[in-house]
Amino acid sequence: MAKGYWVSAYRTISDPEKLAAYNELAAPAVQAGGGRVLARGGRVVAHDAGIAERTVLIEFDTFEQAVAAHESAAYQEALAVLSDGVERDFRIVEGVD
Repeated sequence: MAKGYWVSAYRTISDPEKLAAYNELAAPAVQAGGGRVLARGGRVVAHDAGIAERTVLIEFDTFEQAVAAHESAAYQEALAVLSDGVERDFRIVEGVD
């Protein structure tokens, strides 16, 4: 089975406090869903229309597991806290098997 990945590229962070509160709730939700953080923050080199802002990459054993973790009550609670604190491009993608 192909792995699943959350790819989150932040365009702007308008409320760092909301982002911090989100991180406190999202981390255990991701871990409970079987996710492993591969990249979070750190250095970014952006090309084309990319923006060199915070980028997060999380790996799951399967695509279905990645989708289920996003839909979980715990992660939805984290999203509610984040609300309009950031603008980001969030995708769940299937890896190459």
